[in-house]
Amino acid sequence: MHDTVDPDFASYVDARQGRWLRTAYLVYGELERAEEQLLHAFSRLSLRWNKVDDPDVFVQRLLYQPALARWSRVRAFPDEDDPVKLALAELTPAQRAVFVLLHLEELTEFEVADLLGISHSTVHGHALAALTRFRTALGAGDRL
Repeated sequence: MHDTVDPDFASYVDARQGRWLRTAYLVYGELERAEEQLLHAFSRLSLRWNKVDDPDVFVQRLLYQPALARWSRVRAFPDEDDPVKLALAELTPAQRAVFVLLHLEELTEFEVADLLGISHSTVHGHALAALTRFRTALGAGDRL
């Protein structure tokens, strides 16, 4: 057990935690769950800090892959009145994860597929379905 935190690791966490907490919240639809997932990912990274080639990919996999699990179908954004969050709540957990990673994290479909451990065609299908449902939930149809 280390008595001190590696300063590079601390800087890494400080630089990324805000952005990833926001996107994790949009993926999971619950702040508490997003915080738990991010803490878990950073904790696991801290144990492997000097062995991981790309800490961003390591954290993102741990952060977003659980969103695809069947048990993650918790009502997203309870007690929200923000139309964007309500539209995101209409998406399945997998659609929401793909949508957020594509449009907020600005990853490519291939990067999302690799990150989530699913095929490119699955990502593409989720992306199309998510965009359609998102537009419909916002009442925008094809106008967006």
